[in-house]
Amino acid sequence: MASERRSETRSAHQAASTPDGQAPWADLEVVVPTDRDHTSVVALVECALVELTHEAVGAVFVAREVGQSTRTQYVAADDVGKQFQKRHFDDRLGWHETTIPRRIVRDELITQLTRSPSTTAERSGEGAASEPDTFVVKPVRELRTP
Repeated sequence: MASERRSETRSAHQAASTPDGQAPWADLEVVVPTDRDHTSVVALVECALVELTHEAVGAVFVAREVGQSTRTQYVAADDVGKQFQKRHFDDRLGWHETTIPRRIVRDELITQLTRSPSTTAERSGEGAASEPDTFVVKPVRELRTP
């Protein structure tokens, strides 16, 4: 019952906070490499972490290398945003889940979003991936899980 009230409150907040009914986190999407400066990336990550704490959303970073991809999802594990569940999927190794503190999530996301275009190619030892890496915030119900 309390979770239903929280959901209703979230829906009402979303509708009230955006004139067109679009969720406040709906535009939190970045293609990597990005042309954003470091300060802008930090602000984006902080905004995403706030939304993860207050809404039923998760952050997803998808890294693509030649012939493989990895997906890392971050979802708030508590109501105050101190702990996050990290779900990592690798095409070769499958899913791995762990709980990590906010500070580590913040650092990981900033590092991922500030990577240069050559970083992926250097890691794989081959040419760049055909698709860029992406970061997006989306509803938890839309996250892929094992």
